[in-house]
Amino acid sequence: MPKELCVCQEIAREQQRINIYSIKRKYGKIMTIVEGIDEKQLDIKELTKSLKSKLACGGTSKGGRIELQGKHRARVREVLVGMGFSPEMIDMR
Repeated sequence: MPKELCVCQEIAREQQRINIYSIKRKYGKIMTIVEGIDEKQLDIKELTKSLKSKLACGGTSKGGRIELQGKHRARVREVLVGMGFSPEMIDMR
């Protein structure tokens, strides 16, 4: 099947159970963590890159999770929904 007609990415995005939370790191710095994205179905590096550019922050992807510098929980949820992830499958703590 041609890549343009494949809906695998859209289906994979709707079925992901994603957790978004913030933690405090060294020196009182806040990090926003996005967990639950399956690396086998979606390119987590591309997702990290687009989140960093849309939120204007730094970050990385380590161990199957995305770490963003700063407190961006609500904005991350909005951006993920805009990318095609299901809002019911996104949990915020």
